[in-house]
Amino acid sequence: MTAPAHDSIAQGGARASRRRILVTSALPYANGQIHLGHLVEYIQTDIWVRAMRMHGHEIYYVGADDTHGTPIMLSAEKEGITPKALIERVWREHKRDFDSFLISFDNYYSTDSEENRELAGSIYRSLQDAGLIDAREIEQAYDPVKEMFLPDRYVKGECPKCGAKDQYGDNCEVCGSTYQPTELVNPYSVVSGATPVRKKSTHYFFRLSDPRCETFLRAWVGDLAQPEATNKMREWLGDAGEAKLSDWDISRDAPYFGFEIPGAPGKYFYVWLDAPVGYYASFKNLASRLNLDFDDWVKKGSSAEQYHFIGKDILYFHTLFWPAMLEFSGHRTPTNVFAHGFLTVDGAKMSKSRGTFITARSYVETGLNPEWLRYYFAAKLNATMEDLDLNLEDFQARVNSDIVGKYVNIASRAAGFLVKRFEGRVHDGAMRHPLLGTLREAMPQIAAHYEAREYSRALRQTMELADAVNTYVDTAKPWDLAKDPANAAALHETVSVCVEAFRLLTIALKPVLPALAANVEAFLGVAPLTWDHAAQPLSGERPINAYQHLMTRIDAKQLEALLAANRATLQPTETGAAAAQASAQQTKAAAAAKPAAKPAAGDDDAGGFISIDDFGKIDLRIARIVECKAVEGSDKLLQLTLDVGEEKTRNVFSGIKSAYRPEDLVGKLTVMVANLAPRKMKFGMSEGMVLAASAADEKAEPGLYILEPHSGAKPGMRVR
Repeated sequence: MTAPAHDSIAQGGARASRRRILVTSALPYANGQIHLGHLVEYIQTDIWVRAMRMHGHEIYYVGADDTHGTPIMLSAEKEGITPKALIERVWREHKRDFDSFLISFDNYYSTDSEENRELAGSIYRSLQDAGLIDAREIEQAYDPVKEMFLPDRYVKGECPKCGAKDQYGDNCEVCGSTYQPTELVNPYSVVSGATPVRKKSTHYFFRLSDPRCETFLRAWVGDLAQPEATNKMREWLGDAGEAKLSDWDISRDAPYFGFEIPGAPGKYFYVWLDAPVGYYASFKNLASRLNLDFDDWVKKGSSAEQYHFIGKDILYFHTLFWPAMLEFSGHRTPTNVFAHGFLTVDGAKMSKSRGTFITARSYVETGLNPEWLRYYFAAKLNATMEDLDLNLEDFQARVNSDIVGKYVNIASRAAGFLVKRFEGRVHDGAMRHPLLGTLREAMPQIAAHYEAREYSRALRQTMELADAVNTYVDTAKPWDLAKDPANAAALHETVSVCVEAFRLLTIALKPVLPALAANVEAFLGVAPLTWDHAAQPLSGERPINAYQHLMTRIDAKQLEALLAANRATLQPTETGAAAAQASAQQTKAAAAAKPAAKPAAGDDDAGGFISIDDFGKIDLRIARIVECKAVEGSDKLLQLTLDVGEEKTRNVFSGIKSAYRPEDLVGKLTVMVANLAPRKMKFGMSEGMVLAASAADEKAEPGLYILEPHSGAKPGMRVR
């Protein structure tokens, strides 16, 4: 798996030899929208691809929608359409979103293609010829109502190890145990709610435990670029002779949306077999259009390089199954696999209730510039598998400071003088200024940072250079020089240095900000910038064009609108898996028909534990009651106006009239549920809920008390 040797980066970032490179990102599943978590990967990949294109290499970036499997089949059935109609619609939505964020695929395809059917079948037959496919009879959970075998995630029940309820068929999210779906206690089908039965079926397995696979993988793992990935693979492989790898079940039974296995009627390739083959299928489709020799890129002995960018959660498939499939089917193996971490928003998992499960479409429709997000992600990305946090306040501050305040500001401070006073022509002698020499000398290192996926280092170095340029401007003070005609020569040199420095900084930022770079190229009247152009300064022979504003700042109101657009309602709905679960529970209840024991006073929900993730869904905030009045026509409600630390107050109706006079509550602090969906009431809209305590039996022990936090708390503070 060792990559071919390459010449070192020459002056300006160019290479003496032109490389051939195939790049992929993991395939998004055709059963949901693209969100910001997805975009971490595609933006990371796109920046790398663009940086390598700037060297002049022959590089192709391909992708596709992952379109097969039970979830697609069931989603289409629920919508009353065919799976093909569903995946075609989702493909258009995904492609739209990738285009919006300037993801420069050379081909974006689908795994439900003839190319993929042909390649998956060919690879399978090669593995079969190599003696690496076994047929075995296994026992599975079967839904007698839907008449289908159930994938692991479509069976739920009680964990056989700790007894936790509503756990999936492969692992327990409470105690972390792994098990077979048939081991669940009181299982039910997520699809229909029925109790599954055990049923035998013939399945096909890729013999990953074969000594040949183990020997190959032990050698292959040594060349992975990321130590974390290497260590994880060695953990999976175990010590030599330990035989830790299990054979891989690559088949599924009908009904199933996917490709039928050659020579096995009614058996289909498991989605994870044909999904990575989809990389090659997309490239084959592109190769046929560009008249490329497909086999010369993907067969053993190819001099081309092959890189996969993925999330760390699918490392297992890309560093064990996929390279082994390629090795023993006559294909080249990946040059490297690059894994990244997960995205959090404001330090927590993305949350629909908090509005931080942010879709790509909502980001664009809110009016936010996709290049702002590209820059912010790049400023935090490195070559490790560390998680990345989108802190919205930091996002606003960093983009406004770096892109607008440091970079764009250089052009806005100098270009006007150059156009108005000097016909837009730079002073040729100024192109030899030492500051410009410093910038040019930095370009190879910045280019190397991009290739090493150390984007944060590349941008940090670029912004340090931008700081040096701004210091130069502040010292030279072109606005003062312009006041006296005697300073014309000095003014011409100063603004020429600034414009050339801006061009060089644009080269450094182009992989991250391609649309902005294209506007700069038009403004300067130059060809598309590459690393080589760092050594080719502007010339006074050709004037630049009049400066047009290049980028605006992020407004806090835009971020508020983004969160509001993504904040899901918390009103309970009984659909999908929840409905199936309810159905299963009703069936069990009818069979048992036993009266429930009455809980003790003050123990309304005894034994009804929730997880920390469940608690994290509730956004509790300190609120100050700034106004309170009785609701006319109601003997229970008070209308509260609450300050929750937001730009505007919240209106909440609360049934506490029997316990409080309105005037006694004004000025008090309390606690409210801030992410409860607004509720339309007879008297108006209620925008939350204040918390109050009462006895279990209010008739026996009357009393109602709103919660009052310590006086040091401030409106808007989070209750954790």
